Amino acid sequence: MNILTFDLNLLRVFDALMRERSVTRAGERIGLSQPAVSAALARLRAALDDQLFVRKGTEMTPTPRAEELAGPLREALAAVDRSLFGETRFDPATAETTFTLLGADFFSTLVMPQLAARLRRTAPGIRLRFLDSARGDVDRLLQDDAIDVALERPLALPDFVASEPLFTSPFAVVAANHHPQLAAIAPGAEIPLALYCALPHAIRSITGEMFGAIDEALAAEGAARRVVLALPHFHAVARAVAESDLVAALPIQFATAVAGELGLTLYQLPMPSPAPEIRMYWHARHTQTRPHTWLRAQVLDAVRGL
Repeated sequence: MNILTFDLNLLRVFDALMRERSVTRAGERIGLSQPAVSAALARLRAALDDQLFVRKGTEMTPTPRAEELAGPLREALAAVDRSLFGETRFDPATAETTFTLLGADFFSTLVMPQLAARLRRTAPGIRLRFLDSARGDVDRLLQDDAIDVALERPLALPDFVASEPLFTSPFAVVAANHHPQLAAIAPGAEIPLALYCALPHAIRSITGEMFGAIDEALAAEGAARRVVLALPHFHAVARAVAESDLVAALPIQFATAVAGELGLTLYQLPMPSPAPEIRMYWHARHTQTRPHTWLRAQVLDAVRGL
């Protein structure tokens, strides 16, 4: 292979495939049709003498050779972009780009609708995409530029991941209005420990584990609860509680937002419990870039009410 005859546009296709793991989504990202992306991938495979991406289920999984190339090529493309255009060209009012965020349905329910509505007025060319927390490891997704920011609880991540706090999110107990075993307890009051532990519980768990921070807090009191349902989304947990005799400990901001709609009553936990500090994470290489700085400012403004 001779660099003088190599089509450097193929590198944009490679980078898009690394980010999206899909021929269709890669084409959408860079404005090419699916056949054009497939043809470019075939040329890349021939030029580099490697499959680069192999289909695994619905995703295109990179080969070790592709993983080895991804970081250096992405940095090279970014350097070319900065050299040619600099950062002054980013104007939210006229920019046309897609930002991808990751987090729980807490954010897709409480933050994204309002953020999207605001950007339709002030940055109509900006597209937003929100991925569920279960999509994958935050550090890998940030490293691959598959996401721009992650909104998550405290995580142990490599040094290349930067972060800042957004807000704290203490828990509240939710139960269906007129729950027969809670009729004698006033809304907003503390549920006695023995009664709390005796009730059947639902829990939000993206891994399927039926144990969490609340169980650790109960263990510190020498107590345990009975978790009978684990679901991957907060809204699903809230719906399950509203339609049964289950109770659940949910982030108070989320519980407050959906209580009226679903017919839920909020109570206090019977023991001290953690109030997780929710943080925003991004790759440190984007700390000073104008598009990312602007995006993070929009997120910070959107969560201020939480």
